[in-house]
Amino acid sequence: MDSRAASCTCGQLRIEVQGEPLGVGLCHCLACQRRTGSVFAALASFAAPCKVLGTATEYVRTGDQGAKFRFRFCPVCGTTVFHTEEGCEQSSVSVAVGAFADPSFPAPQDSVYDCRRHSWVRLPDGIRSYDKDPT
Repeated sequence: MDSRAASCTCGQLRIEVQGEPLGVGLCHCLACQRRTGSVFAALASFAAPCKVLGTATEYVRTGDQGAKFRFRFCPVCGTTVFHTEEGCEQSSVSVAVGAFADPSFPAPQDSVYDCRRHSWVRLPDGIRSYDKDPT
């Protein structure tokens, strides 16, 4: 099984995942915009287990539907590298696509919170879009 590694800007925090992503998506919610400092977040979900190297600082945020998400970021450079949903830590992890620094990474299949998408952001052809989070 192929592995992939993602890391923060300074390299102190890394995560290694196995196999292909379970899914790749974009989130345009205001919380992700604030968290990333960008106009959307690009995330890839991978099946557990994963291997984390380095030290992470954590921030827990409650989503619109009550789920709690634990974001891990580097305490040195501040880069958000991955997050898990509380209660699902043993099954999957979501990794920031940019942390792989791989332009050939698979394209997103889904886009959520399109009600918050900036009007000038164009989605790839064939992507499924949802006004809110469909889960």
